[in-house]
Amino acid sequence: MFEKDELDELRSHKEKWTGKVEMGLEKRPERKKSFNTTSNIPVERLSTPLDIDDQSYQKEIGLPGEYPYTRGVQPTMYRARFWTMRQYAGFATAKETNQRYRYLLEQGQTGLSVAFDLPTQIGYDSDHPLAQGEVGKVGVAIDSIRDMEILFDQIPLDRVSTSMTINAPAAILLAMYIAMAEKQGIAPEKLNGTIQNDVLKEYSARGTYIFPPKPSMRIITNIFEYCSSTIPNWNTISISGYHIREAGSTAVQEVAFTLADGIAYVEAAIEAGLDVDVFAPRLSFFFNSHLDFLEEIAKYRAARRLWAKIMKERFHAKNPRSMMLRFHTQTAGCTLTAQQPENNIVRVAFQAMAAVLGGTQSLHTNSRDEAFALPSQESVQIALRTQQLIAYESGVADTVDPLGGSYYLEKLTSGIEEKAREYINKIDEMGGAPAAIEEGYIQKEIQDSAYRYQKEIDEGKRVVVGMNKFKIEEPPPTGLLRVDPKVREDQISLIETLKKERDSVELGSSMARLKKAAEGKDNLMPPLLEAVKAEATLGEICDLLRKIFGEYQPTTTI
Repeated sequence: MFEKDELDELRSHKEKWTGKVEMGLEKRPERKKSFNTTSNIPVERLSTPLDIDDQSYQKEIGLPGEYPYTRGVQPTMYRARFWTMRQYAGFATAKETNQRYRYLLEQGQTGLSVAFDLPTQIGYDSDHPLAQGEVGKVGVAIDSIRDMEILFDQIPLDRVSTSMTINAPAAILLAMYIAMAEKQGIAPEKLNGTIQNDVLKEYSARGTYIFPPKPSMRIITNIFEYCSSTIPNWNTISISGYHIREAGSTAVQEVAFTLADGIAYVEAAIEAGLDVDVFAPRLSFFFNSHLDFLEEIAKYRAARRLWAKIMKERFHAKNPRSMMLRFHTQTAGCTLTAQQPENNIVRVAFQAMAAVLGGTQSLHTNSRDEAFALPSQESVQIALRTQQLIAYESGVADTVDPLGGSYYLEKLTSGIEEKAREYINKIDEMGGAPAAIEEGYIQKEIQDSAYRYQKEIDEGKRVVVGMNKFKIEEPPPTGLLRVDPKVREDQISLIETLKKERDSVELGSSMARLKKAAEGKDNLMPPLLEAVKAEATLGEICDLLRKIFGEYQPTTTI
C-alpha cells in the first residue's frame, strides 16, 4: 500500500528512533520485558506502515459490505440503524420473566434473548428428580407450549426478534415458539430471531448436551432445511465462540474453534443434500468480548475475513450473504468480579465498546452483580444504558470501522487470522471438529489456556483490579435477586394440570409419528411441531429421542 522509497526511508528512520529509545530505557525502563496479547501475540512498541506493507487493501481489507467483509457486513453499518440491544434474561417462571421482558422493552431494548434454566437446557421437565434445586435458577423453566405462551404474552413477535440460547433441545423450543406464534395469529414467515442450536461447542466447552454427535448433527441439518423454506427470516444457528472463551480459551482459539465448528455444520448440511447458498445466509455467530480491548476488535475483523474466505474458497458459495459472518456479542461474564462489583460497570462498558468498534450486529451487556447472582432490575437497567450511551453519546457509531487503517490493528487482525487458520488446518488433519472433540484435542487446548491465564492471576503477573491488587474491605452485597425454591412446585402443578387437560389420543398419535420419523430419515421438525401442539412436554419428547438416539458420554481429558 506504500511506495518502496517511502518504506525504505521509514525503515531507516525507525531504526535510528529505536536506538535512541532503547538507550533511554536504563533511566526510564518499560513496565515489562515483553508485552503480549491474551493470545500471546507479541505487542511491539510501535506499529508503522512497515508492519502492513505486504497487505493488499482491496484483497485483505476492502470496503464495508463487500468481500472479504473485514470492515463490516453492511455498507453503512450503524449509520443506518444501531445494533440490536438484546439483553439476555430469564429466571424463575415464565410469568416473572415475561414481566422482565416487557420492562426491558419499555426501557428501549430492541430485541429479546431467552435464558433457559438448566433442566430445560438438558431436556428434563421441572418434575424430574434431576431438576430438583435447579428449576428457574439460571434461566426460565419451559416445560410445555403453555409456558411459552405465558413467556411471550403481550409481546409483538412480528415486530420484536427473539434469540433463544438453547442447544440440544433447540428444535423442540423452536417448534414451541412457532406454534405459540401461530396461536397469536403470526405466520412463521413473519418471525425473526435465532436459536443457538450449536451442540458441538457443548461437547468441548459447556456441557449441556443430550444426544451423541451424529443424531445431533442430523437434528441441526433438519432445522436448516425446514427453516429455509418455512421461516426464511430465522437464523437457524448461532455458532458460539462465547462459551469457548468463557471456558478459558484465548482470542485466537475462540475464532479457530468457532469457525471449525461452523465448517462442520456446513459440511453436514451439504452432505444432507442442501445447497450451501440456500442455508448459509441464515448462519450466525456468537462471540465474547473480553478484556484486551484492541485484540477483541481485531478478533472480530479477523473472524469476518477468515469466514468469508472459507465460504468462498472452500465451499464455493456464490451468494454474498453466504460469506457474511453476522454475529451477536456478549461481554465476558468470566471477567466479572465479586470484589468491588461496581468496577464491573466499567469493564462491561469498554468490552461493549470493543464489540461496537468490531462491528457486532447485536449486543448483550452483563450486569455488575452477575458474579453473585442473576442480575437485579436496577443492574440490568445500568447494563442497557451502557449500550445506549455508546450508541447515542459516544459518536463511535457515526462512521464505519473507525479504527480500520490503524497500523497496529491491521497487523493484529492479520496475526489472529493466520494463527486461527493454523488451528483450523490442524483440526482438518484430525478429520474435522467432531473428530477433534472426540479425541479431546479442543478441550485440552482450552484447558491449558485457562490454566495459564489463572496461573498468571494467582502469581500477580496479570492484574485484576480489586481482586489481586487495589483491594479494600467491603461489606457483603445486598439487594441480590434470589429465585424462590417454590418455583419448582409451581411448575410441577402446571405440568400436572396440563397432563389432565390435554387430549391423550392426539398426544399418542403425534408421539408415534415423531418416533417413526426419528427411527427413519424424515425431517424431524414437522412431527415435533405436531407433538408440541398436542401439548407433549419437553421432557417427554427428549425421553422418546433418548431411547432412539442414546445419550452422549464425554471424552475424558487429562
